Amino acid sequence: MPELPEVETIRRTLNELVLQKTIDSVTVHLNRIIQLPEEVGEFCLLLAGQTIQSVERRGKFLCFMMDDFTLVSHLRMEGRYGLYDQKDPLELHTHVVFHFTDGTELRYKDVRQFGTMHLFPKGRELEEKPLKKLGLEPLAKDFTLAAFSNKLSGRSTKIKPLLLNQEYIVGIGNIYVDESLFLAGIHPEREADTLTRQELATLFEAIVKTLQEAVAAGGSSIKSYVNGQGEIGLFQHQLKMYGRKGEPCYACGQPIEKSVVAGRGTHFCPQCQPLKWKLKRVKKVKV
Repeated sequence: MPELPEVETIRRTLNELVLQKTIDSVTVHLNRIIQLPEEVGEFCLLLAGQTIQSVERRGKFLCFMMDDFTLVSHLRMEGRYGLYDQKDPLELHTHVVFHFTDGTELRYKDVRQFGTMHLFPKGRELEEKPLKKLGLEPLAKDFTLAAFSNKLSGRSTKIKPLLLNQEYIVGIGNIYVDESLFLAGIHPEREADTLTRQELATLFEAIVKTLQEAVAAGGSSIKSYVNGQGEIGLFQHQLKMYGRKGEPCYACGQPIEKSVVAGRGTHFCPQCQPLKWKLKRVKKVKV
């Protein structure tokens, strides 16, 4: 699934490709992609004549800002957008086509067919699902250490699933949680309320640094991800933890371990990310 850096990269390329293009008509080949409105015909009718003013992002969602409406799109596992000439043959798994008045088309392809689209009157998109309950935006100006610490304070949940919970912090995802926790030297199974103020500050900085570097590299192409121009990301060449089970840690040389935390494959270095709080509790029991 594309995570924040990949979706942000797609957002930027789409702004280069479709800004100020006007929709002439829309063709939907797979109705279940359209979640709102309920009638696909209404979806197509409302978008006709709309001009794309900008493409924004909220967490892992793309938001196409138009004259009167906002189209909220989630790529899920393998959704992707591409700009084509209307004469180009339609490729397999193309489910939605936005026909522009200039003869080009924005096509949405999705092999797994898990992607979704919601259409809202402009300004209502943040008041309704799926954006309503989303948490802090980690690359926004209001993502501060104070806001981050406040979200995590008093939570006895393990830190990894807490960071993956989109109602707390949006968009980080499995790859970048593993990378951020390694950079901060925190074990993925540490409970959030055991982290010291310094550890919270270190983790906060690690999250921002990891995401900024990933965006600069165009995201990570682990499986099939490409941006709106068909280009792969390059951050996978900078990964320190994710996907490196059994390989030596770049910091200490110890083999990287992999376990399952909250149902997700999790990579960590047992030397650089010790489970200190657990060891302390065992010591107290023995005494």
